[in-house]
Amino acid sequence: MSTETTDAKRKIILAGGAGFLGQALAAYFGQTQWEVVVLTRSPGQPGMLGRPVAWDAVSSGPWQTELDGAMAVVNLTGKSVDCRYNARNRREILASRVNSTRVLGQAIAACAQPPQAWFNASTATVYRHTFDQAWDEKGQTEASAEAQDRFSVEVAWAWEQALAEAETPRTRKVALRTSMVLGLGRNSVFPMLCRLTRFGLGGRMGSGRQFVSWIHQRDYCRAVEWLIAHQEIVGPVNLTAPHPLENREMMRTLRQVCGVPFGLPAAGWMLEVGAFLLRTETELVIKSRRVIPGRLLESGFTFQFPRIREAFENLAGRATATSPGTPHSGD
Repeated sequence: MSTETTDAKRKIILAGGAGFLGQALAAYFGQTQWEVVVLTRSPGQPGMLGRPVAWDAVSSGPWQTELDGAMAVVNLTGKSVDCRYNARNRREILASRVNSTRVLGQAIAACAQPPQAWFNASTATVYRHTFDQAWDEKGQTEASAEAQDRFSVEVAWAWEQALAEAETPRTRKVALRTSMVLGLGRNSVFPMLCRLTRFGLGGRMGSGRQFVSWIHQRDYCRAVEWLIAHQEIVGPVNLTAPHPLENREMMRTLRQVCGVPFGLPAAGWMLEVGAFLLRTETELVIKSRRVIPGRLLESGFTFQFPRIREAFENLAGRATATSPGTPHSGD
């Protein structure tokens, strides 16, 4: 990161930054003396890191003035995909992503001093379901009927298209194709996986052959910082660790880290029943995502947690060392 300074703090805008990833970024950049602004529908939410500013993610408003002179904008807005894909939820999942991207593009275009960089969330699910070749940013990005993931891929393409269509010639644009982020914050997946494992349910899911792409929360934050500094990088970037692994191997490693010798496997029909009861979709666990961070590695980025055992051990150690009830949004 450049060490150049100005009279004002470097400023980062986190649109939709009240959730797990936004608060992880707020903690990370706040610790390095950035001014952190969180655009949120719930500015009164207690304990939020960063300076909250109200927005509705759909229309222009006073929040636009925050963008002028900012170094970077990170848009994380979008209804959670951890729900049943009925007609209403599908509409909201798509609209929340596309509309927030469009209104941010309009606001950036209207700035007298627009942000230097705009990082818009996307998803690693855009890559084809595969058990073989690992995909980097040059990989094949098409849906697979085998995993019944056409909707998710269509959302990803619409999301990235909205970013591409935004007319912001003075602002660099990057689509963050993010894999599963492992952390300890609210709504993050790692604590849930640990609970399942300690209850004896930490076996393979489905066939267990499906690949899981993942990234430690700290490497996610470090990668965003790296991309801000490397102004030559534009377009899609995979935010994922360099070593995806099969689900059965991931769960075996987690059992070892948690000290649990056995975990019941979850057959396909069990996943369907569980997904129905939890109001979610089995696609989130059965699609084989074998994605690697080609552009990050080519640019010289190094991961603190390149393999999942290191990530699990770090997170498990931090969870043990931190007293219950303490928020885990930072590093």
